[in-house]
Amino acid sequence: MGKLKKFLALNRAKKLLLVEAVVALAKGRVMVWLPFSKVAPSLGFHMKETPLAANAEEARKVRQVARAIALMHRHTPWQTHCLARAFAGMNMLQRRGIESTLYLGTGKDENGKMIAHAWLRSGDIYVTGDDVMDQFTVVATYAKAWKTQEEEIVQHEKG
Repeated sequence: MGKLKKFLALNRAKKLLLVEAVVALAKGRVMVWLPFSKVAPSLGFHMKETPLAANAEEARKVRQVARAIALMHRHTPWQTHCLARAFAGMNMLQRRGIESTLYLGTGKDENGKMIAHAWLRSGDIYVTGDDVMDQFTVVATYAKAWKTQEEEIVQHEKG
């Protein structure tokens, strides 16, 4: 009951943001179930990245989205793994006209088994998944650009 009281005490804008995050997490969960070949075309430019710079107003909105996803993914009745959270963040940023880059990486767990991870960046802010991203090798990037032209999106550098 304490969580409900806290939620009800929030202002309208924060409540709407948290509800939006839950809806985006649900959509992200559905996207994970779909064949990646069907989802990939909607993710943006393959093997490209959006710029690292963002203006102050966009950075504020990106941080709000990141906090909402970080909070609400723990309260959904379904599991929201890294890819679902990255899809959710991308969706929420898209609604705000803010560009982002989705990173897909692979690595090995402590038993040597191949594992995967996804994380999302907008400007110089990591929206999701940055807590363990250093343990993975980037195998794909998707740049979702809203205001920039394709030629302004940089080619992902391996190395």
